[in-house]
Amino acid sequence: MTSSSTQGIKTVLHPVTDLDKAKAVYAALLGMQPQHDAPYYVGFDAEGQHIGLVPNGAQQGMTSPVAYWHVADIEAKLAEVTAAGAAVKEAPHDVGGGRLVATVTDPDGNVLGLLQDR
Repeated sequence: MTSSSTQGIKTVLHPVTDLDKAKAVYAALLGMQPQHDAPYYVGFDAEGQHIGLVPNGAQQGMTSPVAYWHVADIEAKLAEVTAAGAAVKEAPHDVGGGRLVATVTDPDGNVLGLLQDR
């Protein structure tokens, strides 16, 4: 049906209002300390899944957790999903280290993330 496949959901980002409190809860849930711990982002890598905490995510337009589908070619996948009826919410952009992310909304307004590592 489509020309490019996904590598599955490997990243889920959660908007949080109190980074320290959220970090404690997720550390307890996952049974580990974060691998990336900065004032602007906290990330845990657990069993092949990346769980990220985004402080003040609501001010960035995050109204709920966003699952990111890992793809080999973000532009190709973006073209496919928009042709199928998704709307671009956030165009692809580099978030550091060559990692590109974008978000789209499905016809019901659900936010879907796309992520490409270079």
